[in-house]
Amino acid sequence: MNADDSNVLARARAATRLPAQDLDRARRFYSEKLGLEPVDERPGGLLYRCGGVDFALFQSAGASPGTFTQMGWEVDDIETAVAALKRRGVVFEEVDLPGLRTRDGIAEIDGNYPSKGARGERGAWFRDSEGNMLGVGEPVV
Repeated sequence: MNADDSNVLARARAATRLPAQDLDRARRFYSEKLGLEPVDERPGGLLYRCGGVDFALFQSAGASPGTFTQMGWEVDDIETAVAALKRRGVVFEEVDLPGLRTRDGIAEIDGNYPSKGARGERGAWFRDSEGNMLGVGEPVV
């Protein structure tokens, strides 16, 4: 492997893949609750694009455990984003764990994110119709 080959993935576009046991139900959720429409589709899959980044929903017999964040969006104003999604019927998780507690669906997360110039993040999580855990976050500068 030469030096140019060592960064092949660093130069590649990454895309999230989320399982859906019922692709029609998932399509309705992403449209009605999140306001997103696929930019492309094929049998067994829907492709979405947000902020120039792709993610796909694919027909799967397996179920997501929904125990961790599988995909997230970075927003400029988390209160506005959460309020807008709640108006569309999205239900946010309430968390009360040592070091992580939500208030009105939003958690303050301490930690240094030097690549973002942030000292922490504010986050909120919800599940899609297929049980995938999704999140929105706002860096705290």
